[in-house]
Amino acid sequence: MDPFTNSLTMDKPCPQSLLDTGVQGSISRPFDRVDGPKKVSGKATYAAEYDVPDLAYGFLVGSRIGAGRVVSIDADAVRSLPGVIDVVTDFDRFIRVAGQGGETEAPTQGVKTITSRGEIIAIVVAETYEAARDAALQLPVNYEREGGAFDFAAHRNEANAPPDGVTPAHASQGDIEKAMAEADVSIDVTYVTPSQNSAAMEPHASIAVWEQDGSLTLYGAYQMPTSDASQLADALGLPSEKVRIISRYIGGGFGSKLGIAPESVAAAIAAKQIGRPVKAVMARQQVFEATVRRSNTEQRLRLAATADGTLTAIGHESLVSNQPGEDFFEPVGIGTHMIYAAENRLITHEQVPLNFVLSGSMRAPGEAVGMVGLECAMDELAEQLGMDPIELRRINDTSIDPEKGVPFSSRCLTGALDEGARRFGWDRRQAPASRRDGEWWIGMGMASSVRGNMLMESSAKVEIHPDGSATVSSAMTDIGTGSYTILAQIASEILGIPVWQISLSLGDTNDPPAAGSGGSWGAGSSGSAVYLACETLREKLATAMGVETSALTLKDGQAIAANRSQPIGELVGEGIAAVGKIKPGKQEEETTQASFGAHFAEVAVNSVTGEVRVRRMLGVFAAGRVLNAKTARSQCLGGMTFGIGTALTEELVHDRRDGKLVNRDLAEYHIPVNADVPQLDVHFLRERDIHANPIHAKGIGELGISGAAPAIANAIYNACGIRVRDFPITLDKLLAKLPDPN
Repeated sequence: MDPFTNSLTMDKPCPQSLLDTGVQGSISRPFDRVDGPKKVSGKATYAAEYDVPDLAYGFLVGSRIGAGRVVSIDADAVRSLPGVIDVVTDFDRFIRVAGQGGETEAPTQGVKTITSRGEIIAIVVAETYEAARDAALQLPVNYEREGGAFDFAAHRNEANAPPDGVTPAHASQGDIEKAMAEADVSIDVTYVTPSQNSAAMEPHASIAVWEQDGSLTLYGAYQMPTSDASQLADALGLPSEKVRIISRYIGGGFGSKLGIAPESVAAAIAAKQIGRPVKAVMARQQVFEATVRRSNTEQRLRLAATADGTLTAIGHESLVSNQPGEDFFEPVGIGTHMIYAAENRLITHEQVPLNFVLSGSMRAPGEAVGMVGLECAMDELAEQLGMDPIELRRINDTSIDPEKGVPFSSRCLTGALDEGARRFGWDRRQAPASRRDGEWWIGMGMASSVRGNMLMESSAKVEIHPDGSATVSSAMTDIGTGSYTILAQIASEILGIPVWQISLSLGDTNDPPAAGSGGSWGAGSSGSAVYLACETLREKLATAMGVETSALTLKDGQAIAANRSQPIGELVGEGIAAVGKIKPGKQEEETTQASFGAHFAEVAVNSVTGEVRVRRMLGVFAAGRVLNAKTARSQCLGGMTFGIGTALTEELVHDRRDGKLVNRDLAEYHIPVNADVPQLDVHFLRERDIHANPIHAKGIGELGISGAAPAIANAIYNACGIRVRDFPITLDKLLAKLPDPN
């Protein structure tokens, strides 16, 4: 069947939504995940689990130096080992030959520049994983070392301004120096956060299969298959239509799987060379060394205020790091641009070139660490003013973007602050170091939360079958966020078909292209595409019934109009289909779109050991329409847990001699475990954003981490009176300054 197409560019608000008039009762309810049974029964197929005939196994080889070049690799030394099929070393030569469209020739070793330790330089292919790993560990490599930059502090003076990214590298307004000099109260403090790793449960993995027509099918763990297929095609010198990526289920990504990683290119090249499918799964240490990290940051915060707490200046100047020549920078000040009003503003980013593992996007890039500095600084300012921290934030709330001068599409920051204070019992908060429970100091802290909202071009196809069931298909992915479930709920609500009668095909580039999962844009973008497709199908059903669309009611598989009811399946003949397409428009320029919230934390600090325990946390969030109360809450719980890690445990340690990651596995990189996480409470404010998209929803997945860590840090200060500005806040940073327990 040829699908109908319904396209929308968000040039105007969408005040009316079919999700408000549907009667199926599917939307916003806490539905269990429709993919849950497959996951708990082991039937959900992840990247490394596809059953591919004649499969060979590849093991990646990483550089043992931090900067320099590969002089030679003695592949022959391991080719004769039991089970070894081949060793691929010269990726660049293979790509050049493959790109000419002719027969590929056996690669010969070329010079390979090394920019960081662990960078992938070869792949060993064998009949078994164990044989490939054994040979890879024995592979002789000759290096020529060169001087690299491995110490952030030693090279901080070499920082330079990167090109603008998702936020300007430099932005200024007014005269911050003058405002600081004339302020009734001001602070000038520096906060430091370390490198971090996404630490997704599923390692990066790919299975590469070359088809007889010369096209490539890659089964991978990728968040954005549509754009990833284009990247992989470019890397291999292939037309984009010759690359298909299948990424049905992803065991977490948090940004580390936004773009293609070395294992996908290596697997594809190796599979072409040996004429067999190749599976390449990164070892955990390779995930840490050869994918991406969140950059470390050094943030100078300057705040100036009048005696009544009105901010007159905000300065947020950040140093970050990345490999030499890389444009991406951690957008530390992205939330600072929009969170509080102040006439004088300075927000800058300078990048230090280092031979560390590549810096890239990690959950809530910018806000996750930038709000640490800003919200702790706001707490310090409130103390100097003798003002409640919530009142300081309330005074500086604004309905107009303080830099762009346009209204916010919707903004419930003060509402979140007030509701959170009421629910958390903020009025019981005491002065710093004044509340005890046995040998524990007890304190409360809070912080605002903000995460910019984005709409990305996406499409989806929805089909209604003669049996009354429906299918939703899109290259959108589900990285554990609940995409399968919410897309089914949207289709169910508009079409009046029960959720259990809707099947989904996601994560396959053979389906309509989509932006995928990233930047918290997935639900709003792909959900809107599904909405538009269903809107068209609803119109076709009305035509089949011989009534106006406004007169049609769809519920429980029945089309009801003009005093009659008919099964939906009887109206579609052999089936009908529609494609919905959404893309951003003028609403992005005419409004500033963001989700807002507030975090509250209560901690206990041991008066003897300095140990910190988070006792309880509350997050109150406003993110437009909540599509599924359970999956949305789950996303916020995950973000708040991330915040606990940022505040207390997570830190990638770089060896200052060669850049090696000292703690490159989950035994030594300390993410929060069950014992670290208390009962977390999440509450959503009712909100609709008619400027964001036709489903009135905004991004929520990364809102939950933004502000969580500074709420904990501020609670630690309230508990024991110690202000730590170097994260994570480990007990050694508290121990020497603890108040007398007596």
